[in-house]
Amino acid sequence: MFRKLAKANKAISDELCIKLLKEQKRGILSVIGDEDYPYGMPLNHFYDEESGKIYFHSGNYGHRKESVEKNDKVSFCVLSDPQPVEGQWGLDFQSVVVFGRMRVVYDMDIIKDISRKLCYKFTQDEAWIEEEIEKEAKATILLELTPEHICGKFVNES
Repeated sequence: MFRKLAKANKAISDELCIKLLKEQKRGILSVIGDEDYPYGMPLNHFYDEESGKIYFHSGNYGHRKESVEKNDKVSFCVLSDPQPVEGQWGLDFQSVVVFGRMRVVYDMDIIKDISRKLCYKFTQDEAWIEEEIEKEAKATILLELTPEHICGKFVNES
């Protein structure tokens, strides 16, 4: 159902794909938006290694949520930090694309738990994290991406 990479020799391992999903702070989530136009937005995310699901926090209304409720098929892409290559103008990096189904999570215990884990990607300030969660949780939903296909590749721009 999902296409294979056109340049199979550029494929990266499943392990490296998961590592990038866990470590990278941001990616582009694309949904099928209004009038069936793609709608991509940069978002931070949390990859839950135990379940293999990817979570995004969101406001409880708006284009993103409405799009997911209308059509649950999405894609998500992350890039590694680009690295210069001596003697070349281009950069080396890896990319990962996830195709899957997304659902809206309203359970406040799950929202707080995942929001906390997501915050730890950015800061270890526990007091700030707890204050933010208590202040913002009621206006927050989670988007839960269940991957159906994950692929990654090495890119050299030169």
